[in-house]
Amino acid sequence: MGIFGRKSTDAAESPASATTPVSPELSALTGDYTIDPAHSTIGFVARHAMVTNVKGSFKDFEGSLHLDGGDPAKSTASLDIKMASIDTGSADRDGHLKSADFFKIDEFPTMTFRSTRAEALGGDDYRITGDLEILGTTKEISIDLEFNGAAKDPFGNERVGFEGKAEILRSEWGITWNAALETGGVLVSDKIKLNFDISAIRNAD
Repeated sequence: MGIFGRKSTDAAESPASATTPVSPELSALTGDYTIDPAHSTIGFVARHAMVTNVKGSFKDFEGSLHLDGGDPAKSTASLDIKMASIDTGSADRDGHLKSADFFKIDEFPTMTFRSTRAEALGGDDYRITGDLEILGTTKEISIDLEFNGAAKDPFGNERVGFEGKAEILRSEWGITWNAALETGGVLVSDKIKLNFDISAIRNAD
């Protein structure tokens, strides 16, 4: 079991402690956290021209986590992403993605995620499910997460880290622009892979 169920070494060696649901170490992680954008990445991958992947990320976002060391189902996550901050390494491509063909950032400047449930999958693996809103349309997605650990940084901040991934079909949010290729297929894949590398700092009491 991971962050919400891992026993301490001493507890694992003691038969009497086998029924203890949460170790003191994990209980200490319970609390509210703020995502640190300077040390986090929210990225995506799309297939281009049927032959290669284009990677990008969003540079401007904020979010929060509530972790419950005793009951992962009570954990929550919230994320707000500024669509104008999209970056694929090409100014022309970024401009097209911001336009009415794709994200319509003048009308819909923010993409949001609000969790509705969380669950432990075993080991350090978890799944968080919630509502993803893009272009005013809300659909449910599930994000598979791996807990990377917890530590206190040199500045005294208590941090936790997660890596996550999900796949969506952009057409389900009304993002349907495309162009046909002479050799067959389309220019931009419908399936988009989402990647999350999250570092979050515990809020002061």
